Amino acid sequence: MQETIKKSGKFQFLEIGEGKPILILHGLMGGLSNFQGVTDYFPSKGYKVIIPMLPIYDLPLLKTNVKEFAKYVNQFILHLGLSDVTLLGNSLGGHIGLLVSLLYPKNIKGLIITGSSGLYENSMGESYPKREDKGYMRKKCEEVFYDPKVATDEVVDEVFETVNDRKKLVKILTIAKSAIRHNMSKDLPKIKIPTAIIWGENDIVTPPEVGHDFNRLLPNSTLFWIKECGHAPMMEHPNQFNVHVEKWLSTNSN
Repeated sequence: MQETIKKSGKFQFLEIGEGKPILILHGLMGGLSNFQGVTDYFPSKGYKVIIPMLPIYDLPLLKTNVKEFAKYVNQFILHLGLSDVTLLGNSLGGHIGLLVSLLYPKNIKGLIITGSSGLYENSMGESYPKREDKGYMRKKCEEVFYDPKVATDEVVDEVFETVNDRKKLVKILTIAKSAIRHNMSKDLPKIKIPTAIIWGENDIVTPPEVGHDFNRLLPNSTLFWIKECGHAPMMEHPNQFNVHVEKWLSTNSN
């Protein structure tokens, strides 16, 4: 992903294309490149794809939680003057998208979640006990995907470097605990925004029953499954993921 990161006020973001805004919310360990399939495809289909860099490591520890990230995303939307936004979030990003849709629905037209936290998830580890063992970290990264080859050296190196930075690790564990504590089962029925749920049939981080539960609790949701797929469908099956997104967007374009 070679595009230039833009800066405006306190925000840094990637912006590609012109048209209806799709705002991508990356996960806790997920880089912007995780959404390469989306950023390569949708700008040619009349969409502007925007990826704000979430302040995962920048907020004070007491403000390092899901609710503060949702507030940050709403401030970003207001700062850029966006409206009729479709949010697309994976893992923690999906959780943030759900909270934005609940607390700040005014400028949100649609929501797409994939492998989202907010109900239940298996964490990669409470404290990453063997984080200095690269072989161990590779194994943990591979478990996220159905096909372990998706965990490339680049992906493993990025995760390894992050969890071995003590300051970053403290923030990661704080956010992970915040996400687990912030269960949204009672809030989901209040979210009326049209929602697409795209789930990997072989996700072991947020297992398939979590996808079913989101579908049951979100009143205006559609559930799509991807076979032979783990926790990050947009990485593992980008073409199929885009097909589901485009089909759903076309039915929610009015």
